[in-house]
Amino acid sequence: MTFSLTGARRLVFSVALFAACGAIASASRAADASEHLAVKRRFSLPPPAELTYAVKATLRGLTLSGQSQMSWQWQDKHYVIASETQASLFGKIVESKSEGAIDAYGLAPVQMQEKRMRKAPTTTLFKRDSKTISFSESAETYPIKGGEQDRSSVLWQLLSQARAAPDKLAEGAQLTYFVAGRRDAESWIFSVAKHETIQTPLGPQQALHLIKAPPPDSEEQRLDIWLAPSLEWYPVRLRFTDKNGDVIEQTLEKISHK
Repeated sequence: MTFSLTGARRLVFSVALFAACGAIASASRAADASEHLAVKRRFSLPPPAELTYAVKATLRGLTLSGQSQMSWQWQDKHYVIASETQASLFGKIVESKSEGAIDAYGLAPVQMQEKRMRKAPTTTLFKRDSKTISFSESAETYPIKGGEQDRSSVLWQLLSQARAAPDKLAEGAQLTYFVAGRRDAESWIFSVAKHETIQTPLGPQQALHLIKAPPPDSEEQRLDIWLAPSLEWYPVRLRFTDKNGDVIEQTLEKISHK
């Protein structure tokens, strides 16, 4: 199969959308989303680390490969999460950074920035003084009640709470988070599936499989996450599946502690 450079660029932009960790919430649910509840759970932050992932994408029948770097750092009451994804032939296609405080709820984002290839950067602000979430890409606002996350921090909030209370993660259990994206926010529900053995460049890993499934008749992505208890609960695999069958999978291949 052959395709034009223009077509390849469209595929890369699709990768960027997946790599940003989740689809944008629809405006029709914006009003309901503001009614979210504050949820406080036990948490245990994993050690700071630099994680490297091999990326494989199957989009419209074509296969692309790349690499993703994720930096998780925290000290005292402050955290920083930085990530970037590169695709072969195109270089860096998306990068993001979330930083904020650590409070009684866990991670408390202050700002998330995202930059996609050939696009202006976007900023999501958690204004702790006015207790308001706002966006550079829209006029939407949401109240801060406690425990709210952005699309970068929610993964680390989830695994930190899994580390603290693995006994609460029986098959079928659900965890709900209020998550802000580039333009608006919504509730994400993660369901616990089961423990599975995942083949990785680091060897076979026992991992807990969690699923964020889109609502019925939604155009959003399904997100599958595998957390490895033997590796501090770091995510060993992430899989983003679009409604049309496009898939992007990230598999952990290296862990560095600095």
